[in-house]
Amino acid sequence: MIATKRLVLRSLLAAACAFSAALPLQTAWAADASAPDTLIRQLSLETLETVKSDKAIQAGDLQKIINLVDGKVMPHVNFQRMTSSAVGRFWRQATPEQQQRLQDEFKTLLVRTYAGALTQVKDQTIALRPLRASPSDTEVVVKTEIRGKGDPIQLDYRLEKSGAVWKIYDVNVLGIWLADQYRNSFSQEIGANGIDGLIKALTERNQKAAAAGGKA
Repeated sequence: MIATKRLVLRSLLAAACAFSAALPLQTAWAADASAPDTLIRQLSLETLETVKSDKAIQAGDLQKIINLVDGKVMPHVNFQRMTSSAVGRFWRQATPEQQQRLQDEFKTLLVRTYAGALTQVKDQTIALRPLRASPSDTEVVVKTEIRGKGDPIQLDYRLEKSGAVWKIYDVNVLGIWLADQYRNSFSQEIGANGIDGLIKALTERNQKAAAAGGKA
């Protein structure tokens, strides 16, 4: 079940990684670098520019791509909130150590999935839709649309503000939120084998991917 979810996510994230610098921001916060929609645009552009300028990454050096994603993208993600949402009601039943293990393994899974998606980037572009929020909001949804061959792909982000910092805590692809995608499969694994069973399943998948030098 986890394998099925990652394949769906990887194929959709391939489009999510391709952000176009030619498209202007269409929000009142366009000049504010600390705004959530500006963060999404700038972060994605910087990542894509690095991919295009690095010959090793273009040649498919997965470890270098993983390092890029881990260093550039993941610091802007609230992994504790994302993981707790994906684990659902079982999160509070987990010990602090189990929670940390789940967070670490889930992060590894997503880093490799996102890195794998970067290798599929072609000529897609993105349009940011007007941000329906006020400057006082601390939680917003940034809505975007990926355009390329075929029908446009909906890609939305949930972000939260802590102090002056915005962080992503969920992603919506084609109407399905990432945490919801994983919650069902995680619940099934926990129901069958407990929280330690889910940790083991995630760890084994990550170890197998690392040993093979491939994607999670």
